[in-house]
Amino acid sequence: MSATLLSSPLQGFTDFRFRNAFHKYFGGIDTFYSPYIKLNGKLSIKGSYERDILPENNDTLQVIPQIITNDAEEFLFVAKYVKELGYNELNWNLGCPYPMVAKCGMGSGLISNTERIHDILERVHNETDIIVSMKMRMGYENPTEILDVFPILEKYPIKNIAIHARIGKQLYKGGVDLDSFQRCLEVSKHKLYYNGDITSVAKFKMLQERFPSIDHFMIGRGLIADPFLPSMIKNDTTEYPKNRFEIFEEFHDTIYREYDAYLQGPTPIRMKMLGFWEYFSESFSNPQKTFKKIKKAGNQKHYEEAVKEIFKSEQ
Repeated sequence: MSATLLSSPLQGFTDFRFRNAFHKYFGGIDTFYSPYIKLNGKLSIKGSYERDILPENNDTLQVIPQIITNDAEEFLFVAKYVKELGYNELNWNLGCPYPMVAKCGMGSGLISNTERIHDILERVHNETDIIVSMKMRMGYENPTEILDVFPILEKYPIKNIAIHARIGKQLYKGGVDLDSFQRCLEVSKHKLYYNGDITSVAKFKMLQERFPSIDHFMIGRGLIADPFLPSMIKNDTTEYPKNRFEIFEEFHDTIYREYDAYLQGPTPIRMKMLGFWEYFSESFSNPQKTFKKIKKAGNQKHYEEAVKEIFKSEQ
């Protein structure tokens, strides 16, 4: 069974610059989800969110916008906005695990509030014809919270529910809870997608065997740590291309140039690339040493030299 591969939205990482470069150099992803739009109580869309989903910035990709909210008015406002841009689907984030978000009753912190979920879905389905899909964790405190939400979701034509097989409190620590995900499969009548810890072709195959009814898999951090992973899954191979690190270097240089042109000043670009290298370093023969080199580079000149050196040592 061939699987559909989706890119999980990661705030601060998978914006349109990253998505376009990823698609060009690596491929393998069928649909990208954009990082969430958050309104902070004001019914207006920030410029950075707008740029991220403008059709002209995503003309080679299939992209689905995402919202994080616990407010029906905000949901309806964003639904109207993305429809005007030509999108017919909006993904609702009930998965974000970060305490600052969860404590405000958003992301995975909203899962236990079944009444609020019901009210929002009722209004959205009555007042707009946007297609709603969802991204969830199994709960914030414990993995049974989601089971109380399923009866509510069944009242609505939710297109699909992508479930990250952890609870919010875990953040990304500890393993995924495959038994609890299995329980979701047994209980939910909706189409479920699997998300969480797809970091190698072998891991993917194990998950495919464990959950034969799942044909959509969402890859998040694994796709940044090893950008070749989706295409290798698609081609059923564990072999990297011969010029693996040349391609990787071209990809790096492309996003580096684009972020450098967009971000003002040396500190933002340094912090941005440092974030990426926390994941990129996993692809190199000595991840700790690689990341240390990047961390030590105190200015752009030293950063560029360090990057050249790192790629050269692998080629």
